[in-house]
Amino acid sequence: MADVDSTDEADDVDEAAAGREPGDDDKAEADSGAATTKPPTRRPVRGLVTAILLAVALLASAGMAGWLYLNDYRPDQQTDPAAAQVALDAARTGTVALLSYSPESLDQDFANAKAKLTGEFLSYYTQFTEQIVTPAAKEKSVKTAASVVRAAVADIQPESAEVLVFINQTTTSKENPDGAFAASSVKVGLKKIDGNWLIESFDPV
Repeated sequence: MADVDSTDEADDVDEAAAGREPGDDDKAEADSGAATTKPPTRRPVRGLVTAILLAVALLASAGMAGWLYLNDYRPDQQTDPAAAQVALDAARTGTVALLSYSPESLDQDFANAKAKLTGEFLSYYTQFTEQIVTPAAKEKSVKTAASVVRAAVADIQPESAEVLVFINQTTTSKENPDGAFAASSVKVGLKKIDGNWLIESFDPV
C-alpha cells in the first residue's frame, strides 16, 4: 500500500510541476466527449435566410418587370402609328383654324380656333385676336385662308407631341383685293388633355 500511495503522490507532484491540477486529464477527456455531443451548426437557419432572400429578389424582379411595362411597353402602345396620326390630324386642323378667319364670321372663327388651344398659348391667342386682329380685320376687311401642304410628327410621347407643318396662306383686304400669298412652316406643340390633342405652342421655323 505504501508503494501505491507514494506513486500516486509522485504523479500529483509531476502534474503540479507541469502547471496542471490533479485530475485535469480526466476533465479534458470529459470535455472532449462533451464536445462531440454539441448540436450541429445552424444550417437550417442559414437555409431559411437564403430562401427569404431569394423570395425578396423574386418580388423585386417582378416589381421591376411591372415598372418596365408601365414605363416602356404601355407608352409604346400609346404612341403607335394610330396615335401619331391623331396628333397629326389635330395639328393640321388646329393650324388651319388658327390662320383662317373672315370679317363676316370673326367671333365664330376665333371661337373655333380657341377650342383647339390650351395653356399660355390660348391666353396669348385670345388677347392677340381681341386687341389686334379683330380691329384690323373689321376696318380693312382682312380675310385669310390657310391650307396645310405637308405635316410630319417630329416627336411624340403619351401626353405631348411636336408636329412640323408646312402652310400656304392667302390674305385679301380692301387694300389688296387680289390677295397676297405666303408660304411658311411652323412647329406645333401639342398636349393631350382629357384624351384630346390641343395646341400649346406655335413657333415659326
